[in-house]
Amino acid sequence: MNVGVVGAGTMGAGIAQLAALAGCSTLLHDPLEGAVDRALERIPKDLARGAERGRWTSEEAAHAAALLEAAPALEQLAGCDVIIEAAPERLQLKRDLFGALAEIVSPDCVLATNTSSLSVTAIATGLPAPERIVGMHFFNPPALMKLVEVVAGDASSDAALDRATELGQAMGRRVIRAADVTGFLVNRVNRPFNLEALRLVTERVAEVEDVDRIARLGGGFRMGPFELQDLVGIDVGLEISRSFFDQSFGEPRWRPSPLSARMVAAGRLGRKTGRGWYAYCDGAPHRPDDPPAPRPSTTGGGLVVIAGDVPIAHELRMLADDAGWDVRDPEEVEGEVPALILDCGAQPDDGTGEGVLQGGPQALLLADGSLAQLDPGGTAVGFHALPPLDPGGLIELTRARDSSPHAAEVAERFFASLGLHVAWVGDAPGLVLGRIVCQLVNEAAFAVGEGVGSPQDVDDGMVLGLNHPRGPLEWGDLIGLEHVLAVLDALYDERREERYRAAPLLRRLVAEGRTGMLAGEGFYRHDD
Repeated sequence: MNVGVVGAGTMGAGIAQLAALAGCSTLLHDPLEGAVDRALERIPKDLARGAERGRWTSEEAAHAAALLEAAPALEQLAGCDVIIEAAPERLQLKRDLFGALAEIVSPDCVLATNTSSLSVTAIATGLPAPERIVGMHFFNPPALMKLVEVVAGDASSDAALDRATELGQAMGRRVIRAADVTGFLVNRVNRPFNLEALRLVTERVAEVEDVDRIARLGGGFRMGPFELQDLVGIDVGLEISRSFFDQSFGEPRWRPSPLSARMVAAGRLGRKTGRGWYAYCDGAPHRPDDPPAPRPSTTGGGLVVIAGDVPIAHELRMLADDAGWDVRDPEEVEGEVPALILDCGAQPDDGTGEGVLQGGPQALLLADGSLAQLDPGGTAVGFHALPPLDPGGLIELTRARDSSPHAAEVAERFFASLGLHVAWVGDAPGLVLGRIVCQLVNEAAFAVGEGVGSPQDVDDGMVLGLNHPRGPLEWGDLIGLEHVLAVLDALYDERREERYRAAPLLRRLVAEGRTGMLAGEGFYRHDD
């Protein structure tokens, strides 16, 4: 297959490298003087480094380098079977480029746009043979991210989509088919990772550094959302948010954050300007290393009562048992005063005190509401965490005005005895990580329910395209979809904002009892 790539920047050069590694004769064009020469000087070095790291052999690197060639003039792409454009994200620019290519290439040449935010249909409309125009959305850096979205515009033919899929697979990428909607599949589902984090800081639930640390230690993300915004560019993120909001005619889930706009106005754009959410000075680390986790106990600290039937309650029981605590259900306690009660199934107190277990210091799981809702005027502290909860993970804690200092001290000591980090944050349903992840699950459920992609496509896309620790729908099944829905409904009840409305598919699965791994079925079947 002969492949042409238009655009020799970081993305275009990476795509050209993948095409050459797939054994395709690859022509690289860029109208900017010197851009192709710089790319063709850099790509062989990148290929050699990849061989040193074992990603491919030295022979494959040399063969790929030999397949790369400059195309100074656009007309030199006339013999290509597929041409992929990696031009700047401007609709008219891409339309003009494809219009020019349509006059040069053969009738069956596939024209693929690497757009991440523009409509493939809008690019193709009015151009000659729009059926051959498709989306091939690669992820940055292309050499490392094992994913490509193949996007069908309204006129895209099956033959063109099949050829794009064949090329993506030859490049060793997982190819997912995505609908031509705002953000396609992966970028759409990822919207809450940044937007909900910004909302948490706006509401003063947590500081920037705390949100990132909780995402890393509690969620297993390689970078927190604010570190990621600094890497991508806060200005870039803001423009993407505005594009989503405008294309969706004001979808509340995608409303841009005033915090981002203020950062851009201040010129604090991230790493490229030396300062964003963090300062980047003289190569020094932008943050301290995360501290080591507390050493798990083996002797426990007495009796702990854990109530509730959600997955996080089961995981806490196992960890507490391993740490040497005397772990019991509420009905197994006869007259003894527990060292701590963990209520993972509390209902709002109706004023009689019967909504909260009695008999010792208490920590309430904040899924059905905030601490203020679940224990008004009470002495309990609140906590939240998501499975999988392994030693070295993180538990979030919060306190209200009347929370007992003793309850706070005992809860913190208990979770540390399990080998878990502890972070104190402000009061809210789901606290920090729960809000972010439940919104990711919800956005994924919207996407699947609207036919944008399958559950497996969503999860593979988020892991392979964005380095998430696991797919949101797999994670939702692990958390328990009733837990996810409880957090969303509690947020909606407190804030009355449409951004927290639950996806119809998520609500339907819970209504049908298909709540995830413990139930044997959720977004997936769990037969084991």
